[in-house]
Amino acid sequence: MHKAGFVNIVGNPNVGKSTLMNILVGERLSIITAKAQTTRHRIMGIVNTEDLQIVYSDTPGVLKPVSKLHESMLAFSQSALQDADILLYLTDTIETPDKNEQFLQSVIRMSQDKGPLAPKVIVVLNKMDLVSQEVLVQKVEEWHQRLPEAEIIPISALHSFGTDILQSKIKELLPECPPYFDKDQLTDKPARFFVTEIIREKILQLYDKEIPYACEVRVEQFKESDKLIDISALIYCERDSQKGIIIGKGGAMLKKLGMLARKDIETFFGKQVMLKTFVKVEKDWRNNLRDLNSFGYNPE
Repeated sequence: MHKAGFVNIVGNPNVGKSTLMNILVGERLSIITAKAQTTRHRIMGIVNTEDLQIVYSDTPGVLKPVSKLHESMLAFSQSALQDADILLYLTDTIETPDKNEQFLQSVIRMSQDKGPLAPKVIVVLNKMDLVSQEVLVQKVEEWHQRLPEAEIIPISALHSFGTDILQSKIKELLPECPPYFDKDQLTDKPARFFVTEIIREKILQLYDKEIPYACEVRVEQFKESDKLIDISALIYCERDSQKGIIIGKGGAMLKKLGMLARKDIETFFGKQVMLKTFVKVEKDWRNNLRDLNSFGYNPE
């Protein structure tokens, strides 16, 4: 008997979706920062054993769109509702159950569906380490009232507490099915994607205010040999003033960005990397459908 299925993680920004994804997959596929909107794409991570295949999906935090980019990000999250065998609605002990009510109603309807192909819904209550046992019990009860048909599992993704219970439940609920992907496949994304994500993570960590949200990254060159990967990457921003800040005085900030990104890219691929970064202004790319498609924001 072989089990396989899609386990999709959805929820509001900053509840720990990417941290949980990396724990469940056992690899650092999703970038993580303290800033909201860190995850922009739907990223799949595949766990394989002899008798099962779990296809996890990390998704952008659900938000009210104010740009075409946000609309695409929301579409990634909504697509995760449509093809899930198991849906993990990730919340935490800080936010209230009525946040983003419209999206939550879709999750509630899924949990009430008794059809043979209906997904199983689990409410994963993260950051249990931040509250007392009394408050945690209260939070569990609040979510039980909102989604009485769903199982509720408290965890601390940061400290990997309760995640073993969640993994056991996922394996239990997986449907009998042949694998969807080759057994040696870890993700649905190409190597270039992870280079862009690592560079974007460093932008989020190094720059403040609007800069990280106005940036996107494209890998122009990716040449791999046995011992070296030669990479050329282009960082897009929306204004000349932003370009100046990204580069910094005498190119100091861009040099620091490249150094930090190169180290993480080398760790990710396990070989030496030569990384060259450049900055280009592309005005209002967040509302330009052609630009968004070229950056991979096409959930269809």
